[in-house]
Amino acid sequence: MNLRTCIQTLLLVCSLWCKLALADAPAVETPREPLAFELTVQANEKDTAAWMTQHLELQRYKNLSDLDDQEMAKLLRDADVQAHELLATQGYFNPQLQWQLDTTPTPTHLRHVKLGIVVGPAARITDIQINWQGDIAQRAEAEQQRAQVVTDWALPSGQDFSQSQWSLAKSKALRQVQAERYPHAQIAQSQADVDAQSNQVRLSLTIDSGSQVTIGPVLITGTERYSAEQAERLAHLKTGAVYKQSDLLMAQQRLVASGFYDAVFVSLDPDGPVDATPVKVELRETLRQKWVMGLGVRSDSGPRLTAEYTQNRLPGLGWRGVTKLSVDKKLQSWSLDLLAPPDEDLWRWNGAAQLEHQQLVGYEVSSQRWRYGRTQREERTDRSYYAQYDASSSTGSLVGQRESVSANYAWTWRRYDSLPFPTQGIGGSLELGSGVSLGTQHEVFTRWLARALWLQPLGSASGRLAVRAEAGSVISRDTSGLPTTQLFLAGGDNSVRGYAPSSIGITQSNGAVAPGRYLATGSVEWQRPIRWNQQGTDWESAVFVDAGAVSDDMHQLKALVGYGVGARWRSPIGPLRVDLAYGQAVQKLRLHLSVGFVF
Repeated sequence: MNLRTCIQTLLLVCSLWCKLALADAPAVETPREPLAFELTVQANEKDTAAWMTQHLELQRYKNLSDLDDQEMAKLLRDADVQAHELLATQGYFNPQLQWQLDTTPTPTHLRHVKLGIVVGPAARITDIQINWQGDIAQRAEAEQQRAQVVTDWALPSGQDFSQSQWSLAKSKALRQVQAERYPHAQIAQSQADVDAQSNQVRLSLTIDSGSQVTIGPVLITGTERYSAEQAERLAHLKTGAVYKQSDLLMAQQRLVASGFYDAVFVSLDPDGPVDATPVKVELRETLRQKWVMGLGVRSDSGPRLTAEYTQNRLPGLGWRGVTKLSVDKKLQSWSLDLLAPPDEDLWRWNGAAQLEHQQLVGYEVSSQRWRYGRTQREERTDRSYYAQYDASSSTGSLVGQRESVSANYAWTWRRYDSLPFPTQGIGGSLELGSGVSLGTQHEVFTRWLARALWLQPLGSASGRLAVRAEAGSVISRDTSGLPTTQLFLAGGDNSVRGYAPSSIGITQSNGAVAPGRYLATGSVEWQRPIRWNQQGTDWESAVFVDAGAVSDDMHQLKALVGYGVGARWRSPIGPLRVDLAYGQAVQKLRLHLSVGFVF
């Protein structure tokens, strides 16, 4: 190795050693300059100190370490003015503020500013005047609307005043006016007249409704596969009707729920005439055909395979067809549902078929059901009438084949605040049918089934009570010739939790559970919001008690009880329920999973 190479090698080694030495050496921290001041706020009212600390602009200057005494004094004068203004927005017009400035420096700050606050009595609202301008002021049909705004006013006399609540109350009143007849309404004038000496506030609000708006032509865009006439019928917006925001929302929901459209946007044309304002309906259509495959798990029968095929426009018929297949260890089913386009009143022809094989307690049942009739679905009410053929054949301990035909009417009524995630309201349904068995003895029968669900709020922190009830009966001289699908069994996710599906019935001598002619179930559930870091989440906890009974004698109905705990999640596909229930009669725990809201 020559001398030049040795020198280069030595220099390289020295360079590496220096880098390693510098890497191992402790980092030298740059001394942090002390803050110009530290601010401490104390108040006699809960949360006021933290709120003032957050909103005082004085905080913006604490990093300016070169502030002199004159500049600091000016900042404190400005801060005193702002503090009074901030407290006034919360309804405190006579606060007592005490500022203290400690100029003794510390390693972290050069000064210490202390603010003591005694907020004093809050100003109270003594009077509220709501005045009207525009069409709403003299139109007799709008009298109830005006009265409702006054009744629902969110800041009544006697309540403490705050600027934020005043703004919210005005916005709510304006939205109520805009929701019906007057979408172009505006606030013409608003005033909060404050008497600081007496801590009283008089409120005045004037709303200019503008002209009444009526619905004009429906302008539909985005139709390729399905006709504009079909979309217009589904929207069900009547030309000449008085504008209601809820009508446009329901039109949008009907179009989405129809399955023909992936996206729907319904709005008023802002440039249209008020006496016939066009409604714009913008659509993005679904594919004509769709396959959906699924793999799931049922708590009582293990893995489940599902397949669904949708044909949105059947060739030659023009109806919508949905075929479903579901297979698991205990239940195999196939169904076909055919739905015609709606007429002008939203009535549709409907045909359906269902084949099912189910393993029950002590026997197996193969059943089929064929149905044809008409159905109508509206915002709050559903109606159906149809003819139905039922047949069932049993193996095992309940051998036999039974058939029946019947004429039926079904009605559902909903009054919930929001679907599919309601928090309060009530709903109910009634199924009523009459028919005859087709065996050797043609027995006439009448069947009815009623359901109800009541949601009662208990407060924002306490959640709500959910009370569910179900009752039904089959009235006939002899039910032995009726298909099992026309009689009743109970148990399972939406019936009596803690028991397997269809496991509550009439227990035979060999242990089999047969269906009966009388049914009664009920449930009381406490649903409570789950909070995280004092913020609301999409989760709720649940504590519940269920009970149910099935019998051939109404006087011998004996309730089986289940109780437990669960969780609720507002999932993207609807409400998800997970429950762990204990069946008192069977002395076993059972897990229940379900998705969706019924009603």
